[in-house]
Amino acid sequence: METIIQSPSYDTTNPSLSVLIPFYKDDATLLIKALGEQKTEKPFEIILVDDGTQDTTLTAKLTAVIQNQNFAVKLISFPQNKGRSAARNHLQNVAQAEWLLFLDADMRPTSPVFLDTYLKAIETHSADVFFGGFMVEEKSADRDGDLHRALSAVSDCLPLEERQAAGPQFVASSNLCLRKSVIAEHPFDDKFIGWGWEDSDWAARVSAVCALNHIDNPALHLGLESTDTLLKRFKTSGQNYKRFIDKHPDLAKTLTLYKLSKKLGKVPGQKLMRPILKAVVKSPSPMKARLFALKIWRASWYAEALA
Repeated sequence: METIIQSPSYDTTNPSLSVLIPFYKDDATLLIKALGEQKTEKPFEIILVDDGTQDTTLTAKLTAVIQNQNFAVKLISFPQNKGRSAARNHLQNVAQAEWLLFLDADMRPTSPVFLDTYLKAIETHSADVFFGGFMVEEKSADRDGDLHRALSAVSDCLPLEERQAAGPQFVASSNLCLRKSVIAEHPFDDKFIGWGWEDSDWAARVSAVCALNHIDNPALHLGLESTDTLLKRFKTSGQNYKRFIDKHPDLAKTLTLYKLSKKLGKVPGQKLMRPILKAVVKSPSPMKARLFALKIWRASWYAEALA
């Protein structure tokens, strides 16, 4: 049975925007506080789903913050992990507003008018889905996040013009604003298990039937993963990638990662290079070399999944 905690004013709020935050083992207290400091005259609500963390200390910390807010905040805790897609689908079911903003718990607004920028975009009636992009810090105290930062800089933190030209290819659910009716009709596919590709699949499906617009309203991504975590995620997300490819074969043919994976799949004994690739990724080599090895590592595992 899920448990629910909410701020005193939650039931009296009629929000123009529902900010939805799914998380697993992440501390969203600073994000709640940052959103509370936003400069906007329109009411909004924040709804969080704890996807089975089962951490009483974290729950107590979130509870204290939520009950001390003078705006609408609700925390829903699942007793066990249901997965990223299921958590997002549940959030849209309980959201009160007609427009939703999905944020990851490790994101932060980069502007005091972050929410207002989305609200003004909504008023233009120019799209059903808006993606604001994201950015990473230039430096961090944790050097183990340097590889993820470098990967994000070249693969995700792209300028508006480049994102707009690519359409759904660079859309992620970490900073995504959309009509509630869109996700109600096109929910996230909960057959994607574990990490990766469920938001890429969703964007590809939705962009075919709804208007999607990229805007310049980035959120700051603070939750950079360690090198070991990146290696593990790329190693274990092959089946999710295969599901994405099977659902979007025409799109797949245009993607560099797919082409590389298919080429590697034709190389006899390509699996034997993985220990070398892993060693380069974890080494103090120049960042370009580490990034190259990481991309080949991912393509190697994906080639196996596509075989």
